[in-house]
Amino acid sequence: MSTEITHGDVHEEHHDHGPDKGLMRWVTTTNHKDIGTLYLWLAFIMLLVGGAMAMVIRLELFQPGLQWVEPQFFNQMTTLHGLIMVFGAIMPAFVGLANWLVPIMIGAPDMALPRMNNWSFWILPFAFTMLASTLFMEGGGPAFGWTFYAPLSTTFAPDSTDFFIFAVHLMGISSVMGAINVIATILNMRAPGMTLMKMPLFVWTWLITAYLLIAVMPVLAGVVTMMLTDRHFGTSFFDAAGGGDPVLFQHVFWFFGHPEVYIMILPAFGIISAIVPTFARKPLFGYSSMVYASASIALLSFMVWAHHMYTVGMPVAGELYFMYATILISVPTGVKVFNWVATMWRGSMTFETPMLWALGFIIMFTIGGFSGLMLGVAPVDTQYHDTYFVVAHFHYVLVTGALFSIIAAFYYWVPKWTGHMYDERLGKIHFWWSTISVNLLFFPQHFVGLAGMPRRIPDYSLQFAEFNAISSIGGFAFGLAQVFFLYIVIKTIRGGVKATDKVWEGATGLEFEQLPSPPPYHSFTVAPQVK
Repeated sequence: MSTEITHGDVHEEHHDHGPDKGLMRWVTTTNHKDIGTLYLWLAFIMLLVGGAMAMVIRLELFQPGLQWVEPQFFNQMTTLHGLIMVFGAIMPAFVGLANWLVPIMIGAPDMALPRMNNWSFWILPFAFTMLASTLFMEGGGPAFGWTFYAPLSTTFAPDSTDFFIFAVHLMGISSVMGAINVIATILNMRAPGMTLMKMPLFVWTWLITAYLLIAVMPVLAGVVTMMLTDRHFGTSFFDAAGGGDPVLFQHVFWFFGHPEVYIMILPAFGIISAIVPTFARKPLFGYSSMVYASASIALLSFMVWAHHMYTVGMPVAGELYFMYATILISVPTGVKVFNWVATMWRGSMTFETPMLWALGFIIMFTIGGFSGLMLGVAPVDTQYHDTYFVVAHFHYVLVTGALFSIIAAFYYWVPKWTGHMYDERLGKIHFWWSTISVNLLFFPQHFVGLAGMPRRIPDYSLQFAEFNAISSIGGFAFGLAQVFFLYIVIKTIRGGVKATDKVWEGATGLEFEQLPSPPPYHSFTVAPQVK
């Protein structure tokens, strides 16, 4: 019998001492840590690009009237901002975290399919370059919103739309490959003794997310292919003149789109479930209920898609069904929030930077959840639909939800990734700066939305001026805070206080080993594979 360790840290040594140093190491790497790092950097670059587009939007909306950009360009900014943030910032960041953490958390030497892992990353920079390049094409970039409803995206769209369709296909291929890899890794490569119900919750949420991705990405591919054939091959899926129906587009799109928003929040639940117990010095309250809640959320996410479509004229019975199903989702989500609070209850809490971001997540994600509950109620949504109230709702979910959890994960795990501690004082400044500015940015949008201000319009009536000015100031401040974050990231990578073996032990005074849960993520050894 001989033992052999594959991939993992051994692979890293090859890179450090082999001939393929420098650039080629990153191009050809099959190491899960390298690929995780690539994903995280791509996501950060895309965050700054999408953020710059958001700044253009907020600049134009700072005052009523048309000041800075043409209405058409304004709509291109709203479209690309949404697409780049969803597919370029949030999703790749979570995939990067999965690459880094899942093998370590389950005691695997690497991801199951390392070459496919490399490929699924390298597709993305080309997809986003193509998407962004549409801005420079004749007729301009896509200007039909990130939901690209037909006929705006079929009959009335510029030629650059075809490049947008190709870019969406590439992103979908990348997502499906990443998801297959995650599932194969988790189901086949757990260390001996690690049953499914002993896995860290981050691994569980990613397992569920991966199944969601495999289920819905082909739906997105289908809807953009139908767009393509409507545009060039004489079909009329979405063209009423040829017997089609534009509302069909919305049904197919949201059958992808609603599970998609849960793809962007489930891994966040896993991150928060790792951070809160650490700084509360208690095991997570209700582990199995958390697993079942995540699975129920995923299942229910397929049954509520038309709550985005209350205003299309569906029968009352349809509205009733989608309303009840939507409200039902708040039950497992509420279970999660309750369990996080119960974990903190009477714990010996301290408030290091990761815990601050996690607490910010819990409070502000809950605000987003409540406004979502309001939007789920069909008669009321008829008034809220397509106003800034919807914008406020999903930004509370995706910025103070998904993005805050990603930043929390960075602060929590960066000592493990780099061997250096981040600067605690700068981390806290970053948190408070971001939290105050993000609420200045999005909270006023609830009010202008309830008062009837429509979204995706570059001009607005005078009565909304003050709230929009506040919102824009908050937006610029929040954008600046993320540039400050870039400084913190680079400062941490380049050096700093050396991280200890048990990195939060100094802060906690408690050894992880006392917790009756899987071993700590930073003391895993690679399990040798016996041949």
